[in-house]
Amino acid sequence: MPVLEKIAGYAEEMTALRRDIHANPEIGFEEERTSGIVAKLLEGWGVEVHRGLGKTGVIGVLQGSKGAGKTIGLRADMDALPMDEQTNLPFSSKKPGKFHGCGHDGHTTMLLGAARYLADTKDFAGKVIFIFQPAEEGLGGARAMLDEGLFQKFPCDEIYGMHNNPLAPPNFVGVRPGVAMAGATFFDIEILGKGSHGAMPQHAKDPIVISTSLVQNLQSIVSRNLAPVEPAVLSVTQIHSGTAYNVVPEKAVISGTIRYFSDDVRDMIHSRVNDMCDGFAKSFGVEIKVDLRPIFSVLRNDDALSAAYLDAAAEVVGQQNVSDQQDLVTGSEDFADMLNVVPGAYCTIGHSGGIPVHNPAFVLDDAILPVGASVYARIVEKRLAA
Repeated sequence: MPVLEKIAGYAEEMTALRRDIHANPEIGFEEERTSGIVAKLLEGWGVEVHRGLGKTGVIGVLQGSKGAGKTIGLRADMDALPMDEQTNLPFSSKKPGKFHGCGHDGHTTMLLGAARYLADTKDFAGKVIFIFQPAEEGLGGARAMLDEGLFQKFPCDEIYGMHNNPLAPPNFVGVRPGVAMAGATFFDIEILGKGSHGAMPQHAKDPIVISTSLVQNLQSIVSRNLAPVEPAVLSVTQIHSGTAYNVVPEKAVISGTIRYFSDDVRDMIHSRVNDMCDGFAKSFGVEIKVDLRPIFSVLRNDDALSAAYLDAAAEVVGQQNVSDQQDLVTGSEDFADMLNVVPGAYCTIGHSGGIPVHNPAFVLDDAILPVGASVYARIVEKRLAA
């Protein structure tokens, strides 16, 4: 079975919709225009709509025509990234510093395509919950929806999500059963030293010297505390200090991210960061404040539902274009928080382009819109067969 015929008929409208959302990007918890479009379309197709969950989130509820059954959740993210676009496309972002550089405009459109199809056919027993989530890009949109009772108000037996992949062959669908994507902690380390004239450093407790030494030592946590077969990443991505050529500053701030595939590894790295900063503070006679913020959970796919997802995808893209032999991904995804509550699976769909997400030149291939929508629709029809 190729792309579902009805969904193939929506292709031009889906492309126009995706490009409109692309030209008008909104970052996390600011998706007022996008969520308004989503709600209006769902309502027009006869889907019951609930707005405001997680501030700008939208929930659609659809009952099948085949009687009672389980409830399946389908989720897409809506937010853009706080970065400039450099694609020169005719529908490029109209908003400086905001860009759908991760393809969430495509994810939203694919879920809308599936919702339109399922609302038209209703060829399933049970219920579908369409979850349009805000603020996936590190701002905790999934947790906001969960904190406001997402699965208490809209209980689901299973849940599915997807992400575009410009580095995989077009229409190739991958799912890794079990642990699939890293959890992530963001950190800020503030070194409170003592300033002085740059020509008289003996009067200072130089936070720049301390910070550069600390950055080097932080790298030893993964290399010398974890077994070589246990993957983890600690990256310092920012150092901020100083205002003048001839002033030793009072303060330096180190920021970055930690990625891990188990909570035990996370806890160990957090402990070592704290211990190391305590040691540096005592050694140099300064105060060091550590702020470790676990932003993303480790993403774990249910084994059986991963197989079911690939089985549904194979009916759309062909058995030769699906695989459960996928590498661990050190990137993170807050759909993991939903999977911690409801069993489900998360897949990627390949498309042409070859430029990675979060790159200012990233371009989503609109050809995958009906593919993703069809995969969403088929998992519902197969799992909720009468």
